[in-house]
Amino acid sequence: MTETAKWAGCVRRFHEQFIVEERVVVGSGKRNLYLIAGVLITIGFTGFFVVLDSILEADDLSFIDAPVEAWLESGRDERITTFMIVLAIVFGPIVMPIAILVTTVAWGIFAKHAWRPILLAGGMILGVIVVQALAPIIARDRPPAEEMMIGYDPSSSFPSGHVMGVADFLFIGTYLVFSRHRRPVITVLAFLAAAVIVLVTAACRIYLGYHYATDAVGSIFLSLVVLGIVIAVDTWRTVRVGSSEQAHESDARPEAWGRDEH
Repeated sequence: MTETAKWAGCVRRFHEQFIVEERVVVGSGKRNLYLIAGVLITIGFTGFFVVLDSILEADDLSFIDAPVEAWLESGRDERITTFMIVLAIVFGPIVMPIAILVTTVAWGIFAKHAWRPILLAGGMILGVIVVQALAPIIARDRPPAEEMMIGYDPSSSFPSGHVMGVADFLFIGTYLVFSRHRRPVITVLAFLAAAVIVLVTAACRIYLGYHYATDAVGSIFLSLVVLGIVIAVDTWRTVRVGSSEQAHESDARPEAWGRDEH
């Protein structure tokens, strides 16, 4: 075997092991995935700009900020505060990036294909870029410093990097794992669980005095845009239309259950 042939074989094996992960659907399955992606992107952009306009004009949705903040503050007690502080640390700028890095690297190493962990990492990076680009431009002040319960944060308030980071990780991760599952109800339940955690994280940031409600809402809308982009890219790269027999064989693979095996 020539050196050229050996090199071509290595490249092909690398591509097959670390990139390619195709799945087969029947009929309109691929179109429906693109439709879902488009709806998420549309809702996300529309919701974000509605919230942004409300913030800039100090009208409409911005009126929910004070009542929500007052309601959360009225329920403060020592146990809830301790829980919220722990939650803020777990989903904070130190622990959360480490958890994401470990998850992505481990998934990439032990999975049969690295496409999904690569997509997860790409979605997370896109989310970080969006927050870092928009926050200084919008430059919304945070709540008063005396309301911040675990140290002063001088950065811009909108969009919330904490909320969007958690939302991106959970929504994208849930999609990449459970979209391959053969039972739609499992996928729905997984997304509901992810949504609950995201909402609790948002409440945590408001409770501890670092964000307004509209910061969290706008950030979640942006996360829907990122999720829609991920679904569109994943569909373009991995979904193929085939016969019902081919689709059944594709579903029978371990990847279809959210498990990768060597």
